[in-house]
Amino acid sequence: MDSLKDELNEDSYYIDLITRLRKERNAVILAHNYQRGEVQDIADYVGDSLGLSQQAAKTDADIIVFCGVFFMAETAAILSPQKTVIIPDPRAGCPMADMITAEDLRQKKQEHPEATVVCYVNSSADVKAESDICCTSTNAIQVVESLKDAKEILFVPDEHLGRFVASRTKADILFWPGFCPTHLRVTPEDIIKAREEHPNAKCIVHPECSIEVIMLADEALSTGGIIKYVGKSDAGEIIIGTELGLAYRLQKDHPHKRFYLATQKLVCPNMKLTTLEKVAAALENIQHVVKVPENIRVRAKLALDRMMEI
Repeated sequence: MDSLKDELNEDSYYIDLITRLRKERNAVILAHNYQRGEVQDIADYVGDSLGLSQQAAKTDADIIVFCGVFFMAETAAILSPQKTVIIPDPRAGCPMADMITAEDLRQKKQEHPEATVVCYVNSSADVKAESDICCTSTNAIQVVESLKDAKEILFVPDEHLGRFVASRTKADILFWPGFCPTHLRVTPEDIIKAREEHPNAKCIVHPECSIEVIMLADEALSTGGIIKYVGKSDAGEIIIGTELGLAYRLQKDHPHKRFYLATQKLVCPNMKLTTLEKVAAALENIQHVVKVPENIRVRAKLALDRMMEI
């Protein structure tokens, strides 16, 4: 009991400190849907990576504290070069984003010189800069369908999102062998078991899951898509096939509904690296600034802008 009291007192201390520093530094705090609950609670905005970066670009804040993983902070820096972007823990990376480098992509483009490169936003600034157009898990299908003149499409880095898009379009797609370790922890057996345990529940999974899992679900939607679905759905019980941080937000927004994780293994260790203490330290010391070289930033932004136009 004493340890719980100490923990609550510590959280309260950092919340007060963050509240004060946020005003003094003219900072905005962004938290991804997969962040710890207490980090989501102190954020100005909670959402998906691109939506948060767009939101940050609209504010008059001087400092952007991005509580997410590194590529997300990079995207904010690409869209808001005049602002200072900091990440509370620079070790918070993305295994999927690390599965492809700019050099890897350049080599593949030489092998397929006529391919149009569609790059999932879950990638580094360097890789975005080598791509023709970006996409999110929300608009990947629309982006691919817009490339009517493309002879073939090279989809990087997530093979599973690429296969999901291929299953819903007629595009000729080449897949990069990348994946999200967290979403691949969901197995078809997990979905079958969850449905047996909760027969009245709808099952919504993320398109980064395997195609076998997606085929067993009612819907495959991005985090933003899941949030919208839950808000409109009459379903009182929903099985969630994505990182547990989203379940926290959904339960907070819809306390009258019941949410079940498809598996308890749906935890992204990188997303959980961010803590209140680290947010406070980043704000206090303006540390772990994320910068993108201008020659990379301009080219990466072009790929993002092309997506925005669709």
